[in-house]
Amino acid sequence: MGKGTFTSGTWEEKSDEISFADFKFSVTHHYLVQESTDKEGKDELLEDAIPQSMQDLLCMNNDFPPRAHCLVRWYGLREFVVIAPAAHSDAVLSESKCNLLLSSVSIALGNTGCQVPLFVQIHHKWRRMYVGECQGPGVRTDFEMVHLRKVPNQYTHLSGLLDIFKSKIGCPLTPLPPVSIAIRFTYVLQDWQQYFWPQQPPDIDALVGGEVGGLEFGKLPFGACEDPISELHLATTWPHLTEGIIVDNDVYSDLDPIQAPHWSVRVRKADNPQCLLGDFVTEFFKICRRKESTDEILGRSTFEEEGREIADITHALSKLTEPAPVPIHKLSVSNMVHSAKKKIRKHRGIEESPLNSDVLNTILLFLFPDAASEKPLDGTTSTDSNNPPSEIEDYTLYNQFKSAPSDSLTYKLALCLCMINFYHGGLKGVAHLWQEFVLEMRFRWENNFLIPGLASGPPDLRCCLLHQKLQMLNCCVERKKARDEGKKTSTSDNVINTYPGDAGKAGNHLGPDNLKDTDKEKGEVGKSWDSWSDSEEEFFECLSDTEELKGNGQESGKKGGPKEMANLKPEGRLLQHGKLTLLHNGEPLYIPVTQEPAPMTEDLLEEQSEVLAKLGTSAEGAHLRARMQSACLLSDMESFKAANPGCFLEDFVRWYSPRDYIEEEVIDEKGNVVLRGELSARMKIPSNMWVEAWETAKPIPARRQRRLFDDTREAEKVLHYLAIQKPADLARHLLPCVIHAAVLKIKEEESLENISSVKKIIKQIISHSSKVLHFPNPEDKKLEEIIHQIINVEATIARARSLKAKFGTEKCEQEEEKEDLERFVSCLLEQPEVLVTGAGRGHAGRIIHKLFVNAQRAAAMAPPEEEVKRMGSPEERRQNSLSDFPPPAGRELILRTSVPRPAPYSKALPQRMYSVLTKEDFRLAGAFSSDTSFF
Repeated sequence: MGKGTFTSGTWEEKSDEISFADFKFSVTHHYLVQESTDKEGKDELLEDAIPQSMQDLLCMNNDFPPRAHCLVRWYGLREFVVIAPAAHSDAVLSESKCNLLLSSVSIALGNTGCQVPLFVQIHHKWRRMYVGECQGPGVRTDFEMVHLRKVPNQYTHLSGLLDIFKSKIGCPLTPLPPVSIAIRFTYVLQDWQQYFWPQQPPDIDALVGGEVGGLEFGKLPFGACEDPISELHLATTWPHLTEGIIVDNDVYSDLDPIQAPHWSVRVRKADNPQCLLGDFVTEFFKICRRKESTDEILGRSTFEEEGREIADITHALSKLTEPAPVPIHKLSVSNMVHSAKKKIRKHRGIEESPLNSDVLNTILLFLFPDAASEKPLDGTTSTDSNNPPSEIEDYTLYNQFKSAPSDSLTYKLALCLCMINFYHGGLKGVAHLWQEFVLEMRFRWENNFLIPGLASGPPDLRCCLLHQKLQMLNCCVERKKARDEGKKTSTSDNVINTYPGDAGKAGNHLGPDNLKDTDKEKGEVGKSWDSWSDSEEEFFECLSDTEELKGNGQESGKKGGPKEMANLKPEGRLLQHGKLTLLHNGEPLYIPVTQEPAPMTEDLLEEQSEVLAKLGTSAEGAHLRARMQSACLLSDMESFKAANPGCFLEDFVRWYSPRDYIEEEVIDEKGNVVLRGELSARMKIPSNMWVEAWETAKPIPARRQRRLFDDTREAEKVLHYLAIQKPADLARHLLPCVIHAAVLKIKEEESLENISSVKKIIKQIISHSSKVLHFPNPEDKKLEEIIHQIINVEATIARARSLKAKFGTEKCEQEEEKEDLERFVSCLLEQPEVLVTGAGRGHAGRIIHKLFVNAQRAAAMAPPEEEVKRMGSPEERRQNSLSDFPPPAGRELILRTSVPRPAPYSKALPQRMYSVLTKEDFRLAGAFSSDTSFF
């Protein structure tokens, strides 16, 4: 057997249940998976070969495996079968039952010729008592065991154990062949004297300049509040000793741990150490299970006020419609809301408010930095647009997690709610901040202030729904703002305006030269369409004034077709479309100013697709569906007709969807090659949607069309949606952001430590989370798994830090020594037991020795000696060594020999006895082989 195979190899087990005398037993076969070699095949050919398990009794390569089944540790076996009572509470207690089982096992082994050792578990399970047998051709091994609570004094040292072993073998030979001995003493270090765990839980009361106990808003805490490493176990091993070389009796012992040739260390991790990041996320996750609404949490008295002066938001609209002598502007919805807001504060009282006003103001300033200046900032709304985030991969995690970008308002809000929930008033604090947040949103909508920390443009469907809603509100604010500004400064009609995006609609390319023209013009012309389309004047909400249209030649246009329409005055032109001309009158083709399509959040898209699906397949349903889907198309057609009097559908298609206009070279009557174009097959289908829409479209410029996007209605819908969110809904919306933040935090902390196993786990967490969080309502169990994985990583990083501090990796002067120690620390984290290079004389060995010395000094209240004196000559050290280490917490000995039993002429067979002595128990496990042919 190779060295260390028991630990590095793969152990497998197969179980089955059997009944014997109406008693259910489970039979389990344990074996080490091995690659078969030719050599093993040859062994089996030898006639008198003893079973593999008997050979293993003498094998020294796998003594004291750090992680193995107890029978492997006690007997050095690589394959065995255990028969144990199936029910956990059952036990074979009486001796007669035990003997019956053993004799049955013996007969079974003899009948089947099985050479695998078979064990029977007797007594209560916690005692781990086994008796067993192994049979081979003409040989048999008996496995016996003694388990005591009180240790007889003569068995606490080697000489007493040797006496038992020899008497048990009862070998008739004199002198006895020498006994080979392996010894391991384990020392436990619990008191890390010179090292205090540095991380205190953040101080909750300290709130200075946006910091809470050293924790800024928007930052997550990290690390363990207690030492995540509770004990260090040092195992000192003497692997090959021969009887007579060493003295160990009740008076004197040669076994000095410093002199042991092998040292190995394992660390005991604290059970579930309290970790800050884990606690933060877990507590936030708990909110998801709460049922209360914001009003129930903050008290129902929010809008109740005695007397006639009721400032109830629900009555705001009815009040507006009632005849009243009061000027109407004083009865606007926003006034109602603001007076209600004052009442809330007045009624709740300062001392009752869940959030301290300092904390609240600090958080609101953190979320809305633009509120610090006199007037909220206009212009770009993305916070850090100038300096893009350092690691693009980390920044785009929000796509995978469906959270929000890490510089966005939604993300910051999630972190603030997390902190408030943990430190400032729990659920009540969360409800209070949310209420303030919703009021802030309404204030911004009514006063045309953009919301900071959101990327401009339509809602990003890769983000969480709450983030989309806030972006939607920002779109509404932008439109409203542009309209309101337009009222103040009505610009003249003939301003040329730029058109955002490519000049071609529906993503079609115009060809390089056309695009160049577009770019040229873009550079010269004024404001964007957005600010212009609304700025001319209010949109017409309905087109009932046919008089104006008549005057504009609309009616005659209907009768006489494009000929008369060509007499209309062109309106709403944006810029010329390259060199294209209208097919019928050769006029240049102009790109019209068009309305932007209405932005949508994912729930609205879903709603719309449901409505469309419900319309069914009937002709009427199909027509309705087409009307709904073509609102934007119709608007663009009307704008195009207004900009290009006398145009045809073909002209519109050439601009809007060039692929549907097929041009081919043909030879005309004169023999010249000319280009002839026609609509594609799908455009020629009778009564197709485009043709229908074209016929119903009137030449109306975008600014006079009905709005595709009613910002007022959409903003009110968003504000209502935000107001009705319960803290539990809110936590569910924001949990992806919190998990996203936690993953970024553990990535950042891991990069400082560089632990390869943690890197792997973080990758697993990311792929696991991206699968779970993409579903609208992830299961709690799956979310708990993700949080549990995050906690495990945090604990591992905390353990790495604890060990680095204990072994002083930072203080090392020499580079080589530092590397050795860092390697040693990372092995301690990842392996069950780590060999100390150079034993007590290596870098790590010297540090461990010093740790034990200091702990002993502290226990004896003696002042710690200078390190220089400690490293004196071996003799000096020998004298002091008694105090260097505490008494061993565990003593393990393996005695082995090969002797003939039961007669002098029997075959010499392996004998082995394992002994372990700890504070509370003493065990002897013996395997004694005898010859069944010559006895």
